[in-house]
Amino acid sequence: MALLCLSCASGPTRYAQTSDSATSGCLRNPTCYTQPGDEAFLPWVDQAARAAATAGATLKLLETADVARIEHLLVECAKEANLIVNEREYGEGKYPDDKECLRVVGQDKDGKPIQRQAELGKLKHAVAFACIQRDVRRLFPDNVSIEPRYGPSSTTGSPALTNRWTGSKKPDIVLHATGQPVQIQCIFDLKFPCTQKSKGAPLSNDRTREQMSRYAELGGRCKPAIITPQFGVVRE
Repeated sequence: MALLCLSCASGPTRYAQTSDSATSGCLRNPTCYTQPGDEAFLPWVDQAARAAATAGATLKLLETADVARIEHLLVECAKEANLIVNEREYGEGKYPDDKECLRVVGQDKDGKPIQRQAELGKLKHAVAFACIQRDVRRLFPDNVSIEPRYGPSSTTGSPALTNRWTGSKKPDIVLHATGQPVQIQCIFDLKFPCTQKSKGAPLSNDRTREQMSRYAELGGRCKPAIITPQFGVVRE
């Protein structure tokens, strides 16, 4: 059985993707993204947790071809989410410039400024997650989890599913053994760069590199990767 994904070689890996009609159909349907936020996706994590607790669950990782197919679909979802939100917010064929990306639109609970690029990122994540639920989890329901939250097991110290925020890690997408979310195969995080600089060098952000290092601590067969609409799957 092949255990490694096609894009696990060292160095940045980029995929040029073509439009997928099923993905486009999902993302252009407003019902696909009417429930953004954790509330819309926690039931999927709960389902995975129940499966993980099932006695006698078979440990089976995804084949190389399946990982490659999932990566393709994830990139398509990111590209379509980016397009849909940009056009919904700014008009057909338009997207925010650097000034708009850095515009302050509010404050968080600690009084720190919230920029428009962060606001747009949340909107795009919601659309992309809905697409992934329909077009990826429909095909691989027992091997893909959306926003699972991991913390150390109280008995072994190894990664375990948790509802606690303190000290936990919550990747956007995790590929794992059948029905076993803690048997991690690959980790992906969606990124929607807004400024011209960030679009051209998505891994130049210190926080993103730190985040990938933290996800690497969870283990897996592939190095953690980010997915951007511009470059597809990117690893350090």
